[in-house]
Amino acid sequence: MAINKKQEFAEPELMLADFAKALSHPARVAILKVLAEQKVCICGEIVEVLPLAQSTVSQHLKELLNAGLIQGTVDGPKSCYCINWETFARFETIFKAFFQQTNKQRCC
Repeated sequence: MAINKKQEFAEPELMLADFAKALSHPARVAILKVLAEQKVCICGEIVEVLPLAQSTVSQHLKELLNAGLIQGTVDGPKSCYCINWETFARFETIFKAFFQQTNKQRCC
């Protein structure tokens, strides 16, 4: 039986891994780009600008929501989404710290 050792890692590593997992599909990156270009929350337009089925876009939105990278409201069959800029700021801080730390430790 496999033992999950995830809890052995520090919070920054766990958060960076979660963010990276959420960004690990090009459709999710594209969704974030579309949302970032808008000044307001987007409702149904996301499906119109991506070459994916509505159900596929919904699955990717769910992953981004779970990671906290977007926030949304559901009003019956209508859902609206926008970037969660607080989470983005945390991600940027952790990401920069990771690169600053690893960039100093060159071995080759």
